[in-house]
Amino acid sequence: MADKVVLAYSGGLDTSVAVRWLKEKYKVDVITLTIDVGNEKDFSAVRQKALKVGAIKALVIDAKELFVNYFVFPALMADAIYEGQYPLATALSRPLMAKLLADTAVTEGAAAVAHGCTGKGNDQVRFEVGVNALSPKLKIIAPAREWGMTREETIKYAQRYDIPVPITVKSPYSIDENLWGKSIECGVLEDPWVEPPEEVFTWTKSPAETPDQPAYVEIDFEKGIPVTLDGKKMDGVSLIRRLNELAGEHGVGRIDHLENRLVGIKSREIYEAPAATVLLQAHQALEAITLAKDQVRFKQKVAIEYADLIYNGLWFTALHHDLAAYVQSSQRYVTGTVRLKLFKGACRVVGRKSPVSLYSFGLATYDKGDVFDQSASPGFIHIWGLPVKVQAQTQLIGETEGPLSIMAPKKPKES
Repeated sequence: MADKVVLAYSGGLDTSVAVRWLKEKYKVDVITLTIDVGNEKDFSAVRQKALKVGAIKALVIDAKELFVNYFVFPALMADAIYEGQYPLATALSRPLMAKLLADTAVTEGAAAVAHGCTGKGNDQVRFEVGVNALSPKLKIIAPAREWGMTREETIKYAQRYDIPVPITVKSPYSIDENLWGKSIECGVLEDPWVEPPEEVFTWTKSPAETPDQPAYVEIDFEKGIPVTLDGKKMDGVSLIRRLNELAGEHGVGRIDHLENRLVGIKSREIYEAPAATVLLQAHQALEAITLAKDQVRFKQKVAIEYADLIYNGLWFTALHHDLAAYVQSSQRYVTGTVRLKLFKGACRVVGRKSPVSLYSFGLATYDKGDVFDQSASPGFIHIWGLPVKVQAQTQLIGETEGPLSIMAPKKPKES
């Protein structure tokens, strides 16, 4: 009996070709594993396709709740955005897939797992580092990295063996999507000077075609997690889906990112992330009103580390465990409501409130009701500025470098 390999199967070009290629190259039986993270509507068709192209078994796992509760929401609480733009949709799904891939290989008695990633992308790292951390004895095969075919050659291979694929040479986009966002690359998008054609966007309307009246949404958070939308309590999957529809209708969530890949090259990526855009802005607005200044500033540093960790495939690490503990602690008072305005491709926070808000109207107002003791300010300024004054008097007097330097006072002329 041939050895078995579990292939992470999306139903796209590379993984569909990989089923046939693995059988030819390694003489193995292929079990496909398709993981539902909100990336398909008809998984029965994906399953049938896997069997048609040669898989001996085609498994489908509904992992939407796992994805949202254990990957998306922790990243949201961390405010994880890679290089200030990418909300890490694809990157967040990979450690979950690596976990389920390794588990399935053990259950099915397979000696190896396989993925459809190329040798130029980030996902190969995410899958393999994850699998090696969880089940280091498993062999890992990367067909698309081994076979050396160009994209056009891969399409021709599929056509030669009557393997149905969802793209053509005329429409060569590589697409990955899940509940948290959609990634689009290849084709004309590889030229960073070319404006993305409207055809690549399927989740968001062009701002020119969006409603002429804005939409307002209110989101309630409990300890950093969104729990209601416009007063209606919803589970995470439903809330994200509804926000994707609402924000997408108003053109919110388009991202054109020239990013730095883990493998050392720059890549132009187009993303659609309506719900992620709205929720990240809302969450940060609520943190601004419930966290102290030093908490917010330190957490911004943690957010960068957390985003890099996810992007770089290091989910199953001690560092992530430690950072996640800090993030969880930081969210214990991030509870309240945020109101946002969606209009012509833009999302703006227009209101925020919390039962544990650190904002005090009495301290902030300049009108009646002001309780701020302004008489304390002179003493505060004296103490705050004392180090500056001492250094200026002992070291900086007489320095003449630049037009704004401190100048020594001129002595009066003798009469």
